[in-house]
Amino acid sequence: MRVSDAAYDDLLARRGSWSAASCSVAAALEVVGTRSAMLLMREAFYGTRRFDDFAHRVGISDAVAAARLRELVEAGLLAKEPYREEGSRTRLEYRLTDKGRDLLPAVLALMQWGDRWLSDPPGGPVDLTHRDCGAEIAVRIRCAAGHEVEARELLLSPGPAASSPVREAAAASRR
Repeated sequence: MRVSDAAYDDLLARRGSWSAASCSVAAALEVVGTRSAMLLMREAFYGTRRFDDFAHRVGISDAVAAARLRELVEAGLLAKEPYREEGSRTRLEYRLTDKGRDLLPAVLALMQWGDRWLSDPPGGPVDLTHRDCGAEIAVRIRCAAGHEVEARELLLSPGPAASSPVREAAAASRR
C-alpha cells in the first residue's frame, strides 16, 4: 500500500521521532565512512590484495592502513587469507567477501558522481566498461520491475527497522 503525499509530508515532519541509530546510511558510514576505508575498498575492487600494495596505492601510512584494514575485516567486508611465496614466510592477503562485493555499486556511484561533478576535465582518470560487450558502466536506480527511477519519484514509507511511532503514523494515514 502506498503512503499518500500528505502522509509522506507528515512522516517527514515527524523526523524528530526517527532514530539515527536505525538509519542504514549512518550504519554504513560507521563501517566505510573514512576516506582511507573507501579508498582501500576501491583498491580491493581493482584487485589489490597485499598490505604493502594497499598502503602504497592509497597513499597512507602503514599504521593507518593496518587500522583500516583491521576494521574492514572486523566488519566482514574483507577476509584475510594466507599466502606464501617460495623462500618466504607465510603472510596474509586481503580478499573481498560477499558483503564487501555488495558495496561495489556504492563505490561506483561515488566514482561516477565525482567524474561528473569534481573532475577537471570531466570524465575522471579511469573508464569502466563491460568486459563482454565493451559498453560503459553506469550506476542507475531502478525499481524491481526494471524502470529507471528519478529522485522525485522515490516514495518514502517506513521499513521493517523504522521506529513504532513512524510505522503507526503511516498506518493511521492509510485509514
